Amino acid sequence: MKAPIGSLAELARLAGVSVSTVSRALAGNPAIRAETRERIGALAREHGFRINQAARNLRLGRTGAIGVVLPLGHETGQHLSDPFFMSLLGPLADALTARGRDLLLSRVIPETDDWLDAIVDSGRVDGVILIGQSDQIDVIERVAARFRPLVVWGAAVPGYAQLTVGTDNVAGGRMAAAHLLAAGRRRLAFFGNPAVPEFAARYQGFCAALAEGGGEGRVVPVHLTSDASAGEIAQYLDGGPPPDGIVAASDMIAMSAMSVLGARGIAVPDQVAVIGFDDIPLARYTSPPLSTVRQHVARGAELLVELLFARVEGRDARSVTMAPELVLRGSG
Repeated sequence: MKAPIGSLAELARLAGVSVSTVSRALAGNPAIRAETRERIGALAREHGFRINQAARNLRLGRTGAIGVVLPLGHETGQHLSDPFFMSLLGPLADALTARGRDLLLSRVIPETDDWLDAIVDSGRVDGVILIGQSDQIDVIERVAARFRPLVVWGAAVPGYAQLTVGTDNVAGGRMAAAHLLAAGRRRLAFFGNPAVPEFAARYQGFCAALAEGGGEGRVVPVHLTSDASAGEIAQYLDGGPPPDGIVAASDMIAMSAMSVLGARGIAVPDQVAVIGFDDIPLARYTSPPLSTVRQHVARGAELLVELLFARVEGRDARSVTMAPELVLRGSG
């Protein structure tokens, strides 16, 4: 390696161009000819020059970080280690790293209505990705109206303008219930909390399938955390005969249901068929393997980042709703 260079000005003198041209070339700006970008990049490598990214971000009014936030207004016991969240976090981190941004991760239990204002006004992030709307959809809507680089993994709810990426939850709930009805199951239960927008949409699809295909159905409000959901499911089953089919609002709830049913000697799927929602990696390793509605999480993570950076760069972006896929394994 040749003698090191310590500043943009030195590199500019060596390359015979302006400091601004060097800065834009090293940033990959397409306004600089490709040959010039390559020549300046080669000179920078030869002389061991690296841009001071912190100084550059300060000059441009950027932090270099994107906030990834899990709001837990409805589910205070949920953790960042939740399998669904982890399956989404990995692809998100990869996509942000590929764009040269750091990920600032936080789990928030809202105690006041200004929790999201505090995040976007902190000066610590250039944009925010929210994982789920929880019971905070109105807070999110208010902040999204004034802070454009904010994208939500969640439900596209009629009447709300926030930018979302998610699955067609109504279609997913409908296809799960319709499959059970077509298999001759007549007494269905939906396990999940309809106060959560995504779960509400899945329950809406569940009810639509019942209306179209007949049968009986009821909703059983169940928390996401395993210990809480297992207790609530056990209490429901102790109250009378079990349903012959269960649509769970998440795979984790479905797994809790299978555990409780097994402890009571109720065979899955012979006596009770169970279908989850998400298709987390663990789903195929339960006994029997869990049938579920697949969300295409890796693609969703890519879309979250694409839409966020469109907003960061001042471009327009629209919500995306992905099609669900019914994955049939052994449980239903």
